[in-house]
Amino acid sequence: MKRNIFLLGIMILSLLTLGFGFQNADVSGDWEFSMQTGRGDFTQTIHFDQEGESITVTMPGRGGGEFTGEGTVKGNDIEWTIVRNTPRGEFTLRYTGVVQGDSMSGTVEMGQRGSIEWTATRK
Repeated sequence: MKRNIFLLGIMILSLLTLGFGFQNADVSGDWEFSMQTGRGDFTQTIHFDQEGESITVTMPGRGGGEFTGEGTVKGNDIEWTIVRNTPRGEFTLRYTGVVQGDSMSGTVEMGQRGSIEWTATRK
């Protein structure tokens, strides 16, 4: 019985140690963001500010101006949402992906317009 309790204690301690070593990817700074749209290749510089799991992203608009959105980084998983107001109403873009060092890739969901894959590399 004592041996089982001892082994259980070791397992719990090991799991806690692994949990405390868990870190979120650092995405803060400028990234070169690319995706291939129906209108051709699209590349721009986007900027992330990060505090813990929370991120704020700033993306330039195609016709000028910029859009900001918020999201999270949990481990190597990243997601953020941009809401654009258009003459046809509000349009939400939801970006999800995986960070791998100085690169990341994923998919942007564009409501009824489907989805597009994207990539980004740290500048």
